[in-house]
Amino acid sequence: MTDNLARKYDAPVPRYTSYPTAPHFQPMEDGEEYGGWLQTLNRDTALSLYLHVPFCRQMCWYCGCNTKISQKDEPIAQYAAALRAELATVIKALPGRFKVSHVHWGGGTPSILAPDDFTSIMNMINTYFDYSENAERAIEIDPRTLDASVVEAMVAGGINRASLGVQDFNINVQRAINRVQSFETTKAAVDSLRVNGIERLNFDLMYGLPLQTVEDVRKTVALSHSLEPDRIALFGYAHVPWMKKHMRLINDADLPGTSERIAQAKAAADALLELGYVQIGLDHFARADDDMSLALKNGELQRNFQGYTTDSSDALIGIGASSIGKLPQGYVQNITSIPDYERRVLNNGFAISKGVAVSTDDKMRREIIERLMCDLAVDLAEVANRYNVTPEYLDDELLRLRSFEEDGLIDISGRKILVLEEGRYLVRTICAVFDTYLGNGPGKHSRAV
Repeated sequence: MTDNLARKYDAPVPRYTSYPTAPHFQPMEDGEEYGGWLQTLNRDTALSLYLHVPFCRQMCWYCGCNTKISQKDEPIAQYAAALRAELATVIKALPGRFKVSHVHWGGGTPSILAPDDFTSIMNMINTYFDYSENAERAIEIDPRTLDASVVEAMVAGGINRASLGVQDFNINVQRAINRVQSFETTKAAVDSLRVNGIERLNFDLMYGLPLQTVEDVRKTVALSHSLEPDRIALFGYAHVPWMKKHMRLINDADLPGTSERIAQAKAAADALLELGYVQIGLDHFARADDDMSLALKNGELQRNFQGYTTDSSDALIGIGASSIGKLPQGYVQNITSIPDYERRVLNNGFAISKGVAVSTDDKMRREIIERLMCDLAVDLAEVANRYNVTPEYLDDELLRLRSFEEDGLIDISGRKILVLEEGRYLVRTICAVFDTYLGNGPGKHSRAV
């Protein structure tokens, strides 16, 4: 992709982990509607669970997550009690016993929970839900705070995949983002997980960080590969200081420009491909024998709030402050404030603050966007037919895509769209053509490149 094309299309656009995207959710403070959505779930509906732990010991300045710094254990223990309370309320609302295919712990730093608290919550899930065959139970961890007791609790709870935050192994970059983490620390965490039977590992890396260079990115990829992770997520740093005040601690002058970001992304991708990884959509890489690579090959790759996933569940239930759930009827999001969240769930209620019911048009556009994000291809006529609309319904969008075709970013054959390699890093901008909410409302997004 040339600099001119990057500048032409590098507009603020969503990451499309949902559609409609979270900025367009509407107030929904009464948990009664959400409770009704849960109660009407078909017993055959496949579920997944997401549990959010918004606590860390130290703030990483690049972080875009909802998190709070705590050096004390008491607030975290109180929050764990709230997680148990919300989970109990959800279990009570469900019309029976359900099968779960994915459990994902995110944050923050989920491994910050006391081992007993983590085990007690996993025991609730293990007691009140069944697991589908090959169910994935994953957790995000900070290698700097991982100890043997936490790993033991993970194993006891049935965790079988861990995602390790790395970002960059170069000390000058680590200091610029307030996250100093040596290679030896990361290796020790990897060794501890594997020796205890948690062998499926993901690494999170980033490009576009302050003071970062192409050579830094190559070095980080090489060191990461030496630890043999199954999957690598390669995220572009999204500098949004108007949303995350701690990002103001990053010197804007230290951030690479668009051309340098493109060079870093390409250098990392080329290195990972040479090492045998399969490129997944926009920013993920996986070993050829990994489930995610097989899902891509079989046209079964999905995208949700954790990014690319093999999770094809019909419903995702979010537990924890700010967590988002997806049900057949629409999306819901819990209140962000930790004290308000705890107050509401500890009173045996839900903590929903906003959401959106999805229309047939939303579902159709969501499928189009998801296929473009996952497969880099979509047949508009085929999707339109599934939603009982004529192919001409999307002619305006097809017309707007012609400029992308003229610039060599996509190929259009009839109503089939194929994102070319030149357009891979602009796929979010291509998806935005189908977004009827974009520009209508308060949503602010990171740039595409």
